[in-house]
Amino acid sequence: MAVEKCYQCGKCTAGCPMAAYMDLSTNQVMRLCQIGDAAATETLLKSSTIWLCASCLTCTQRCPRELDPAAVMDVLRERSHREGKASPVVAKILAFHKAFLATVRRSGRMHEFDLVRRYKLTSFDLFSDMALAPAMMLRGKLHLTGGRIRGHKEVERIFDACGKDGPK
Repeated sequence: MAVEKCYQCGKCTAGCPMAAYMDLSTNQVMRLCQIGDAAATETLLKSSTIWLCASCLTCTQRCPRELDPAAVMDVLRERSHREGKASPVVAKILAFHKAFLATVRRSGRMHEFDLVRRYKLTSFDLFSDMALAPAMMLRGKLHLTGGRIRGHKEVERIFDACGKDGPK
């Protein structure tokens, strides 16, 4: 990634729908990447910003230098997780990521009930929104059973090819 080409115009931050919730703005993330010393890297890897990024690509689309701040966030998230530096503040976000990937790995698609079950059990956030389930089921938005796609074995092979650290 050519982060050195970023000239700090701020268009990425101005368009970010999550900017108000982040501890670092998108352009600050890019600047810290440019600095690249140990202190800047440590700040980035422990930041909640990389986990709050919705990966909506607004920053990437708005960049006049055609840089990809969303991809930078992805790389930083992966490295933060691998090095065990993810902030405890984002533990539930990390639990959701793992639950999502495990659900897709198992069935080849998103199955909402399986996602909720996995997330609730790993995050220990068991009862916070329990009252929503009956209404969602009545409206047909939450199904107890979910099928697998025909090519679910191929999806699992993709996960296997991506590395041993993927969710099981």
